[in-house]
Amino acid sequence: MAALKFCANISWLFTEHPDFSQRIYAAASAGFQAVEAAWLYDSDLSELQKAKEATRVEVVLINTPPGDIKAGDLGLGAVPGRELEFRKGLDLTLKHAKALNCKRIHLMAGRIPVDAHRAAIAREMEDVFVQNLNYAAGILAKEGITGLIEPINTRITDPRYFLDSPHQAAAILEKVGKSNIQLQMVGTLKMCLNLGKEYKSNSHVQIAQVPGRNEPDSDGELCYRYLLNTLEKLGYQGYIGCEYKPLGNSPRKWWRCSIFSQTMIIRLPVSNCHEQQKTFFLNCIPQL
Repeated sequence: MAALKFCANISWLFTEHPDFSQRIYAAASAGFQAVEAAWLYDSDLSELQKAKEATRVEVVLINTPPGDIKAGDLGLGAVPGRELEFRKGLDLTLKHAKALNCKRIHLMAGRIPVDAHRAAIAREMEDVFVQNLNYAAGILAKEGITGLIEPINTRITDPRYFLDSPHQAAAILEKVGKSNIQLQMVGTLKMCLNLGKEYKSNSHVQIAQVPGRNEPDSDGELCYRYLLNTLEKLGYQGYIGCEYKPLGNSPRKWWRCSIFSQTMIIRLPVSNCHEQQKTFFLNCIPQL
């Protein structure tokens, strides 16, 4: 049975370092062999390359640009009238992905426009999204890159995000019908219930507790012992992104761990971290 592999989301972890290149070094020092990030575009690309090469850390995933965040954008893939901006953003993301040898790009769908109702515009947004995903599939295939789409929780995380359920995402993936456009999911109750059904198209998973979005073992709605055990039983071979808000400072040492063969429980960070992170138990076996 293959070991589960974890990567640090450096948009959420190691934020005491202002630049993403510094966070790559910090993640490597903590024991991570891979990182992911949302938007690296304000960092110097050559410095990111230097950090990657010096640490030998793999860059697993980056997102397409959000658009104008101050104006309320969070991706442009499904937003009517913004197709040209989406394509320009994809070009920028592809430049970074190629430079960092990153093989996954999250193609962000975006939000329901503020002056529209979800039910009234959903069909149009789906058509735009399918069109943009087909375009992206052709561009990314030439570079051996996988495009990912991610349903986002509208109950807690973002009430206006267009792509809001695994079932909706699966239906869109079926319409696109391209093998290099796949599913990305954050660990949720729906993910636990639907993982077996959606697994074949699931290329990337991220974890955080609900509703606080803190460490997976913090108080919340989700049982990560079950979820991660399910991933392992399914033979999931992709990365698991640690996309959560630390209750304290980002851990300095991540998996200096002891593995108990019968229970498959792992003791995570052991020093130089917040008191509540000193013992972090997960029902999984990371890549050591």
